[in-house]
Amino acid sequence: MLEISEHGEVAVLTMSRGPVNALDLELLAAFPGALAEVADRAAVVLTGAGRCFSAGVDLKRIVEGGPDYVAAFLPALSTAVLALFDHPRPVVAAVNGHALAGGCVLAAACDLRLMSGGTIGLTELAAGVPFPTVPLEVMRHAAGPAIDRLVLTAAKLPREEAHRIGLVDELTDDLLPTALARAAALAAAPAEVYALAKRRLHGPAHNRIAARREQDDPGVAELWSAPSTRERLRGFLAGLTAR
Repeated sequence: MLEISEHGEVAVLTMSRGPVNALDLELLAAFPGALAEVADRAAVVLTGAGRCFSAGVDLKRIVEGGPDYVAAFLPALSTAVLALFDHPRPVVAAVNGHALAGGCVLAAACDLRLMSGGTIGLTELAAGVPFPTVPLEVMRHAAGPAIDRLVLTAAKLPREEAHRIGLVDELTDDLLPTALARAAALAAAPAEVYALAKRRLHGPAHNRIAARREQDDPGVAELWSAPSTRERLRGFLAGLTAR
């Protein structure tokens, strides 16, 4: 589900869950342990198996699981995002295809984003679900001034547009070798110096998370669990199936 391979001093984590690497509770729960397992590697590359980086949250599991599943899933999502965001060594996203909603957030939690194809964007509002605090603030850190457009329009951006607004750092058709090279280059900095730089850069995002999470996330969970949301998600999924 989250496969680990080693390329010299760089570890590659590959999301491998079905055709589009949809995020469910089990895949998200694997992130902290996998990152701990590769803690001694100089750097990490995150990518997806097949044609997608990740098409986002497995909404079918949300609908079928109901409030109990949501109560476990949302904290697991935030924990996985923070595990990537806070990993002390370089983390590079090799975005090999569509990176939507939660998939976009995972890419944003990485230090550098390379993209070879597909689209990228935050489609949560199109599905009718709100952002928990951690994903929203990590996206704000990565996207800067573009965050309002990404959230409110739910646009799926082609890679060229994502690069233009700074969400993606580099476009390449030689994705994994280039991502490995970029990760190794970042790892040339002394480990403790790189880790300190990350902590300082991420400080404002962590301050916002600390200030808002306890107040905002209970309401977010309530909306995700609401019967009206489940009905809306059923309609959204039916529309995807009909395409």
